[in-house]
Amino acid sequence: MIVSIDDLRERARRRLPRALFDYVDGGADDETTLRANQADFGRYTFSPRVLVDVSHRDQSTTVLGQRIGTPLILAPTGFTGVLWPRGEILAARAAARKGALFALSTMSICSLEDVAAGSTGPRWFQLYVWRDRDIVRSLVERARAAGYGALVITVDTPVLGRRERDVRSGLVLPPRVTIKNVADTLRRVSWLRGVLSAPRPTFGNFVGTPGVSHDAVSLAGFTNEQFSPSVSWADLDWYRSIWPGPIAIKGVMAAEDARLAVQHGVDAIIVSNHGGRQLDGAPSPIEVLPEIVDAVNGAAEVILDGGIRRGSDVVKAVALGARACMIGKAFNYGVAADGQRGVELALDILHKEIDRTLALIGRPTLADLDRSAIRMRSGY
Repeated sequence: MIVSIDDLRERARRRLPRALFDYVDGGADDETTLRANQADFGRYTFSPRVLVDVSHRDQSTTVLGQRIGTPLILAPTGFTGVLWPRGEILAARAAARKGALFALSTMSICSLEDVAAGSTGPRWFQLYVWRDRDIVRSLVERARAAGYGALVITVDTPVLGRRERDVRSGLVLPPRVTIKNVADTLRRVSWLRGVLSAPRPTFGNFVGTPGVSHDAVSLAGFTNEQFSPSVSWADLDWYRSIWPGPIAIKGVMAAEDARLAVQHGVDAIIVSNHGGRQLDGAPSPIEVLPEIVDAVNGAAEVILDGGIRRGSDVVKAVALGARACMIGKAFNYGVAADGQRGVELALDILHKEIDRTLALIGRPTLADLDRSAIRMRSGY
C-alpha cells in the first residue's frame, strides 16, 4: 500500500537496478547534507490555532505570475526518462493534471520540444552556466519557441560533486560494467521490459547538435566538459540579455548572494544545495531559508528546493517565506514506481498532507501562513 512518499521510494527501490536507484536516492561524499535536507525540517514545530473556521481551504498560489493549484514545482532532474520510458513527458503531464508546475532539465532524456508537445501545463526550462555560448543560446531560443515560461539557471556546479554511491555502482563515465551490476539489472524485469520497448535513451536536447556525438556516453562526456570554474555574475547578465522572460537562479545558499541576485535582475531565487549532491557539509535549504527571505525583502520570489518528503514540510517552508517548493527525489520515486500514475500519486499525497496540515494548524490558506505559524524546536 502506498500512503507516503517513503512508500513510493521503497517501490522505486524494488523496481530499479541498484545503480539507478542510488543515482536518484544518493548524495555527495558522506551524504551528511543529503540527510540534513530532510532532517532539518524537524527543527520546527507548528503553533496551531483553534476555533478557526477551516471549512474552506485553498493551497493555490502564484509563482512568477503563473497561477498553480498547489505550491509544488517538479524540480529539473536529469535521467528521469531512464527511470520510465518518456519519463519527463509523463511527469509534465502529471504536474499539469494536479495543478503543479514542471521544470525540465537540460539533461532530460526527452527533448524540450517533445515535452512541450506532450503536456499542457506551465513549464520552466533549466540551464547550467556552460562554456559553449552558441549551444546555450540555441537552447534558450528553442525553449522560448516551445513556450517555456521561465528560465532556471543552476549556478552551484563550477565543478561536479562526487557521489560515491555512483562510483561504487559503476554509474560513471565511462560506465563500469561488472558481473554484479549486470546480474542486478537482469533481475529488474519490469524496468528492463520498459527500456527494451522504448528507443535507446540519450539526452534529447542535444541530438542533432553539430559536432557532438549522439550516443549517451559521448553526450554525457561532452556536457561534463562544459562546466566551468570561471563562472561569474557576468554570465548571469549574459543570460538576461538573451532571455526576455522571468529568470530564476537555482543554487543560492547565502544571503549575500541573494542580494547580489536581486541587483542582477533575478526574478526568483531557488534556495538549493542541489539535493545534497554537490557540496557535502553545506547547510540545508530550510536552515538558510529565513535569512535569504529577509535579505531579499520581497524584491524577488523565494523558492525552497531540497528535502521535501511531507506536505507539512511545504507548509513550514511557506510559513518561513517561500513562495513554493521544488520536489526532485519525491517525484522521481513516483516516476520510477509507476510512471505518470506514480507522479500523480506523489502529488496527491503531498497535496492532501498540505491540506490537512493547514486545517489542523488553523490557517486555511497559504496567505494565512507566516512565521507565527511555526516555532523553533527547543535545543536548536
